[in-house]
Amino acid sequence: MALEGEAWERELREQFSLLSSCTSDAQEDREHAEAGAQLQNHSGENKGFLHLSEEVLILIFKRLDAFSLLRVGSTCRTFFRVCSCNSLWKRHFQASFGVQFSTATCLATAKVCFRLLFMWRTLYRSLHCNRSLQEKLFAEIPLPPHKYWTQWLVLEENVPLPSVTLPSSEILMLWGLEEAVLEGKNQENEDEGDVFKFEWKDLYRRALEHHGSEAEMYQYVLNRHAVNDHTELEALYHQYSQCRFQWLFTYWLFRQPAPFDRQLRWVYLQWRKHSKRKVASWGGTLCDVRYLATLHPVTSDYWRGKLARGDETVGIQTVENYFSMCKSLVSWILGRDWGRLKRRKVYEDTLDGVYRLLKRDMQNVLIERGTFWQVAKVQMARVCALEEAATNYVNWRIIETLPYYRLYLVSGNVVYLEHVKGFLHRKRLVHSWIYQEENALVRHLLSDELYSLLEYDTKITQECLHGDSAVAQLGRTVWLYLHSGQQPYMEAVKGLVLRCAQASLDYRTSHTVPGWCAQSVS
Repeated sequence: MALEGEAWERELREQFSLLSSCTSDAQEDREHAEAGAQLQNHSGENKGFLHLSEEVLILIFKRLDAFSLLRVGSTCRTFFRVCSCNSLWKRHFQASFGVQFSTATCLATAKVCFRLLFMWRTLYRSLHCNRSLQEKLFAEIPLPPHKYWTQWLVLEENVPLPSVTLPSSEILMLWGLEEAVLEGKNQENEDEGDVFKFEWKDLYRRALEHHGSEAEMYQYVLNRHAVNDHTELEALYHQYSQCRFQWLFTYWLFRQPAPFDRQLRWVYLQWRKHSKRKVASWGGTLCDVRYLATLHPVTSDYWRGKLARGDETVGIQTVENYFSMCKSLVSWILGRDWGRLKRRKVYEDTLDGVYRLLKRDMQNVLIERGTFWQVAKVQMARVCALEEAATNYVNWRIIETLPYYRLYLVSGNVVYLEHVKGFLHRKRLVHSWIYQEENALVRHLLSDELYSLLEYDTKITQECLHGDSAVAQLGRTVWLYLHSGQQPYMEAVKGLVLRCAQASLDYRTSHTVPGWCAQSVS
């Protein structure tokens, strides 16, 4: 249930950003939809939900979450009116913010209040990485922020701002605190008379005591905001909706304490192919954060909002757990007496296998660090089994592109491992045949392109398999033999090689005979 709540909350953010920029075109669309529904009603056809009374529709819509309620309300004018009902949004207001909404004392509707408070709370939770909001709240220090933002801040108990200094008249206007409530509070400057200095936590406590409850304090602030222009809030929220993954990823990557920052950077770049020039500005203003995100598939998915159903908070926890696993993996590999190339290959293949196995789960839920590590240990065992089958690094590089290689990493089925071993065995057979003593003349006659297809350490790419050329024909035949193991394909390889050698010999003979004749004549 908690994950579902997080999912609709994320989607609700996107929907509110759309509602904040609602245009006359959207209103026209509702009118057209309603007109179409009315024509359908007059024609006597099936009326659907529109023939139900508003009371019945309200009972039905009570079962919807806030996001679904917004979507239904955007279909036509009738549903928009019903879905804006206070009784529906009061439930969501209390569920989301933990306080009751009083229709009698609030100047705005429950839907409008929910929308404003939802945008503020979402932005405030992102304060640590939201540079735009920080500028609004911190730019004018030691003076207080703009009154619009100051009024919102009284709803937060813990505010990372210096003390606020205001005259009693503004304190009364912003938060409803009269001078009697301020008794016992030292004045900031006796010459100025009624100017007071508050710590934010103390201000929150006094406001709560004065209003009697959180609900009354919320209602007072929302009533004061009912007459304000919220364009700036909506603009900041829209910006946050577009950039939240990039902001939070940048903060996580560069704002760690010094020891953890060095360790994270080392683990993040360990044995991964990267541009030293681009990572040299790590954490600086010119650092290419987008490039850094592409170095790992998990961080790349997070950057694009593809983890945990697009929830940035849950997604960044998945990223943290992933790199915690990477740290353990690096320690395990360094504990083995391996060369750098082998360490790098084990590290890369293990991470690739972990990503393939957990990719679908990561797109929907939070993956714990223990789950990452359990999958990583299984993948390491499979990578080591492949390394033993390859026997050396050259063979390992040859088989890494095989479909059996990836299938074994994902499934662990030994059948695929046997296919890999068979592929290498057949590679050796082709190599041994062309290097037989009786094939010395054949090797000499073959072109470099044809000869390279028969060498042991050559990878046959997809590009060389297409076409009618001799290289394409030989490449396809060798490829079929290596992957199937059927002896007729090997015989076909030998036949093609001998025919190509014969064609090369005939060509050379036909072009060298005139030369001999000319020499004998002279």
